[in-house]
Amino acid sequence: MSDFEHRYDDIIDLPHPDPQRHPRMAREDRAAQFAPFAALTGFESEIEKAARQHLDEQPSMYAPGEESA
Repeated sequence: MSDFEHRYDDIIDLPHPDPQRHPRMAREDRAAQFAPFAALTGFESEIEKAARQHLDEQPSMYAPGEESA
């Protein structure tokens, strides 16, 4: 084996250091940092508004029981 494969042998089994200045963040809080977020605020409501307007303007397209050919 080469020296490259053994570069971290002296520290690989050491315990992970605890932070000195800040307490560890709770797992739930840490997960919340990486949760999805709404990058486009208001986008969802605009989509719903456009869908309602479309349904109001063309109700026959979506009338139950009527098939278009």
